[in-house]
Amino acid sequence: MIRVLITDDDALVRAGLALMLGGASTLEVVGEAGNGREAVERVRAGGVDIVLMDLRMPVMDGIDATTALRDLPEPPKVLVLTTFDADDYVVRALAAGADGFLLKDTPPAQIVDAVEKVVAGEPMLSPSITQQLIRQVTDGSGDDRSAEASRLVETLTERELEVALAVGQGRSNAEIAETLFMSLATVKAHISHLFTKLGAANRVQVAITMHDAGLL
Repeated sequence: MIRVLITDDDALVRAGLALMLGGASTLEVVGEAGNGREAVERVRAGGVDIVLMDLRMPVMDGIDATTALRDLPEPPKVLVLTTFDADDYVVRALAAGADGFLLKDTPPAQIVDAVEKVVAGEPMLSPSITQQLIRQVTDGSGDDRSAEASRLVETLTERELEVALAVGQGRSNAEIAETLFMSLATVKAHISHLFTKLGAANRVQVAITMHDAGLL
């Protein structure tokens, strides 16, 4: 069972999501939080695999909460719930380490599918959205940032670089496996190595590094 924490300052939204997700055989709603601080405290208590994270909340917003969660020894996945797909808050949350985002009006079955995919390590961003986010995050980045990205890229093996570029293009694990003639397990292993070597928390940050290094 995938253990889900629902974080939203609207009690009705939390109740609706809990009812919706509670009917899925693969998911278990283990708690709710009304703001980011409550979410971080609940995750620290243990037993959470993924946080559905609203962005605009009192006390601590979703961006600061995502940052705090990423600093934990064993951080959960974070799936942002938002109203607007090109919102600056979404960009900042993904740059902070969120694993993807969903619009709040996404059909229930697709939300369940998204939760399962994110926990399995799949991206929840279309290639076009990935490129849009990269442009916004890296706009005006300087020489120091480019030099650091190039240094990090030099630590990658040839195969890891191929996978990193595919990730930067917004491809899913299955698409990478098919294109580079790898098994899914091998792709996942390479992506895990990329996160470590590049100091990345998610696929968007891998893509940003590739962009800063002049490879995308």
